[in-house]
Amino acid sequence: MRNNLFITKSITDLQQEATDNKSGLKKTLTSLNLTTLGIGAIIGAGIFVLTGQAAAQYAGPAIVISFIISGIACAFAGLCYAEFASMIPISGSAYTYSYATLGEFLAWIIGWDLILEYLFAASTVSVGWSGYVVSFLKDFGIFIPTALTAATGSVLVEVPNVGWQELTKQLTTAMMAQGVNVDALPHVTAIINLPAMFIIAVLTLLLIVGIRESANFNNIMVIVKVSVIILFIAIGIAFVQAGNWHPFIPKNTGEWGHFGWSGILRGAGVIFFAYIGFDAVSTAAQEAKNPQRDMPIGILGSLSVSTVLYILVAIVLTGIVSYTTLNVSDPVAVGVDAMGKGMFWLRPIVKIAAIAGLSSVILVMLLGQPRIFYSMSKDGLLPPIFSKVHPKYKTPYVSTILTGSVAIVLAGILPISILGELVSIGTLLAFAIVCVSIIVLRKTRPDLKRPFRTPWVPLIPILGALICFVQMAALPIDTWARLIIWMALGLIIYFTYGIRHSKQRALNNPSK
Repeated sequence: MRNNLFITKSITDLQQEATDNKSGLKKTLTSLNLTTLGIGAIIGAGIFVLTGQAAAQYAGPAIVISFIISGIACAFAGLCYAEFASMIPISGSAYTYSYATLGEFLAWIIGWDLILEYLFAASTVSVGWSGYVVSFLKDFGIFIPTALTAATGSVLVEVPNVGWQELTKQLTTAMMAQGVNVDALPHVTAIINLPAMFIIAVLTLLLIVGIRESANFNNIMVIVKVSVIILFIAIGIAFVQAGNWHPFIPKNTGEWGHFGWSGILRGAGVIFFAYIGFDAVSTAAQEAKNPQRDMPIGILGSLSVSTVLYILVAIVLTGIVSYTTLNVSDPVAVGVDAMGKGMFWLRPIVKIAAIAGLSSVILVMLLGQPRIFYSMSKDGLLPPIFSKVHPKYKTPYVSTILTGSVAIVLAGILPISILGELVSIGTLLAFAIVCVSIIVLRKTRPDLKRPFRTPWVPLIPILGALICFVQMAALPIDTWARLIIWMALGLIIYFTYGIRHSKQRALNNPSK
């Protein structure tokens, strides 16, 4: 039974499958498409929200160091992903890599785990998208009822002209501290987050129409947000006050993780969410024109560009205003406000860039998950309907519709805090397994042709896996509990359906 659980797929067969393109998926993506796809997945909530919040709560101006640490950790995992993606250019990301190295059972574990990364990430970011859109519309006198802009059951205080629910809570706390009777203010119980559901529905339809159309839309969104980020950096440099960088590493408060070097490390763990998504490039491997060359470029190129932009924004933002003022949902907008009334024109542009940036992240997350379902279905671990390709658009439309439908429900009813923690732990586990898989494959199949080779093996994979496991250990215990429950559900599905319909198992045991 143990050997059956750890049965592996033939890498030679996988490479032949990619060469023959029996999947029916259309090969249209270039290295530029893949790079912008990665940038689209990475640059979003991290640069527009987490930068300021992590600086204010944990690291101060030294959040720059936190970004470097977290970026290095992702670079380790990215190098491992690049080797796999060039060698096994098949849809499925870490799921396919694990199947070829660690066996079917662990492949199922990672495939099920990846749902936490892609499906829940799409829902998480859509909640952030909702907040920015609501705030942007209010600037023009368009108001969406508060009951329709938050997680189901949330009890909110009605504070005029505030777009973000988190900021509303902060204002409520401040009013209570000043002796204001908050209970006397209007309250509302949220029904559903309608804007978040709306954007997922629109992007799901776009993904059904075609990968080329989706990539073109993503390219436009990436151009918009990167252009505005560069504009903010270029203009913001002139408003930097060096005094805001002192002390660069604020003195620790006496509690681990609150400033000092421990704060820098905690900040690195928190902003790790900002980097997730570069592995989405690997899920589109079968739709790349020249995957052996283009996949490493897409993965490492998007990581490099995003890391540089994160660091520059952190330097400029903490130089314009004191880090103590950045614990808000729109820190970049706070930075723009600090530039003076003459720069107020930049505020709506920043919001537009945030909306565009978050839109592209949602798109890429919704693109990645159906392709993982597609691969698992082709292997027999999920029902055949998950690998059904649209006869006209050549996209896995059934999986896309399912992914979009579930994401819509999650975005409408769950708060961003729970969604975000689940995304982080799922992603860290996926990265760790990919790093370990590289070491295993180098030992078991040193003869395989590797168009791209991860340098300094096993050091790089070991460091990548170690950093991921450390960050997982730092997450709250209730997040671990949710992960265990989720994995238990996955095991039930595997042992009641997947193990009985596994095509690889049937090939190895033709008499059964």
